Amino acid sequence: MSGFEPETIRTARLDLLPLCVGHAEEMAEVLSDPALHTFIGGAPDTPAELRSRYRRISAGSPDPAVSWLNWVVRLRGASCLTGAAQATVSAGELGPTAEVAWVVGTPW
Repeated sequence: MSGFEPETIRTARLDLLPLCVGHAEEMAEVLSDPALHTFIGGAPDTPAELRSRYRRISAGSPDPAVSWLNWVVRLRGASCLTGAAQATVSAGELGPTAEVAWVVGTPW
């Protein structure tokens, strides 16, 4: 399976921008509500922890048969980040399959 790369996706109100380390500071604020961790456990990451995580994620999957696609969600009218989305794409019997997850900050 050849690797997939995240591309910018635009809708009428939102942009999905490929995740980069530079998003960590703003995303730490977006994801700062402890209530977001009610079901997944843990606590909100600090900006430094997110930068470290985003560096690892940006390096890509160590498995060449798996692609990690990660985006931040930007509300275009307010020009602010509001969440994140991710897809893990791997080979399936009928072609590539994706597991998709997302999180949106509580104000949105």
